[in-house]
Amino acid sequence: MDELLRHARLVARGMWKYRRLGVAVAWVVGLIAAVVIFLIPDKYEASARIYVDTDSVLRPLMAGLAVQPNAEQQIAVLSRTLISRPNVERLVRMADLDLGINSKSGRESLIDDLTKTLSIRSTGRDNLYTLSYRDTDPTRATKVVQSLTTIFVEASLGNKQKDGDSAKKFIDEQIKVYEKKLSDAETRLKEFKLQNIDMQFDMNESGGRLSEMNTLLSQARLQLREAENARDAIKRQILGSDAAATGGDINAPDIDARIDTMKRNLDKLLQTYTEQHPDVVGTRRMIKELEEQRRAEVAERRKAGTTNAAALLGGDNVSLAMKTQLASAEAQVASLRARVSEYESRLVRIKEGMRLMPEVEAQYAQLNRDYAVHKKNYENLVERREAAVMSTDMDSLGGIADFRLIDPPRASSSPVAPNRMLMLPMALVGSLLIGVLACLIASQVRPTFSDARTLREFAGLPLLGTISLIVSDEMRAKHRKSLIKLGTATSVLAAIYGVEMLILLLIGARAA
Repeated sequence: MDELLRHARLVARGMWKYRRLGVAVAWVVGLIAAVVIFLIPDKYEASARIYVDTDSVLRPLMAGLAVQPNAEQQIAVLSRTLISRPNVERLVRMADLDLGINSKSGRESLIDDLTKTLSIRSTGRDNLYTLSYRDTDPTRATKVVQSLTTIFVEASLGNKQKDGDSAKKFIDEQIKVYEKKLSDAETRLKEFKLQNIDMQFDMNESGGRLSEMNTLLSQARLQLREAENARDAIKRQILGSDAAATGGDINAPDIDARIDTMKRNLDKLLQTYTEQHPDVVGTRRMIKELEEQRRAEVAERRKAGTTNAAALLGGDNVSLAMKTQLASAEAQVASLRARVSEYESRLVRIKEGMRLMPEVEAQYAQLNRDYAVHKKNYENLVERREAAVMSTDMDSLGGIADFRLIDPPRASSSPVAPNRMLMLPMALVGSLLIGVLACLIASQVRPTFSDARTLREFAGLPLLGTISLIVSDEMRAKHRKSLIKLGTATSVLAAIYGVEMLILLLIGARAA
């Protein structure tokens, strides 16, 4: 810390040696800065205030029918993007700012200056915007603000109309695309229905048909068994009489044949189904019934064979009548067998259809899903197009917002720039700092040594001794005069700036 203070004292001593140079530099810089400040041309600010009313009577009435954008957000974005190069070029033409400019570089410089100077400020939630511009000519500044106000209002209306047209054009293109998709989906669905016109798309309905067909098949089989029993009864009478006449054994070949057939069917069913399947259980029950029927018929024939044989063998009329009954019974059995065969084939087709039905239903559901999606998108696009048309019509009547000019463009009576009352003190302080900097630079360019230690450290050689200066009264008086001159010069420079500021205050008070 001591070393740092020592170094600071040495620097201060070196600067003090060049104090006259510092005062001179401060005077020169101060006078030049004062002249420059007073030569800067005055600038006048023209401004206008616009209130944007986004509340419209149509908006609550058209809620849900038309698209209602966020008007506040659109106006805020417009205010931030309004000062663009195309708009500034248009502003130059409207305000006739390029009348005296013939070169391209001059025009580019004018556009750049306008872009930096134009200002649009918002007060926040009140939707109040202030448009301002500064220029050396108040009339020209007012004209620029007037043109900027016109562009601000027209840009909001033009952008809204352009957005509405773009939205309708895009929606129309999408509607054409989805019309094609919807037409293709309808064609695929129609072709699928035509290809599977015999299929049923309801599992519950197919299950009901399967149950109904099983019921009809069971009834037909029961009727067939009854007809076969009736036919067999006639045959037993005829065969019983023949057996009685011949004295041979009594057999039932038809019942035996049916039992053999049913056993073969049972073997086939057991290869496909289990013991608990209804068809297996029914077949076993029918075999058991046929075997009991055979035993009963054989016993009955044995009892009736002896008493009826002579009468049957001796009566031709009775034998012919029984043969006629037998032929009728055979015809009925054949008819019932055909019915049973038809019901069985129908049952097979229903089962095959039920096995294919999950795949068919999956394909049908996929086609329906695609069709429903395309139809929904198409209907939504049509609704949005109508909403866009309605919104555009509503905006053409009511506009996106109502622009109200609160304060018309007007230039200030007194200049707003430059702020000389602030620039003069800053120039004074800056000139004094530059003077101090000049002293520092001079002390570093032409350094001096104020003590023996500094000289020894700088030279790197042993110091044999030092000679002290004896200050006389004449030297002290000369030093005091130097200090007085330094203070006077600095004070006069500050006084000059003070007078300038006082003059500015008087001019401002007179203008007010």
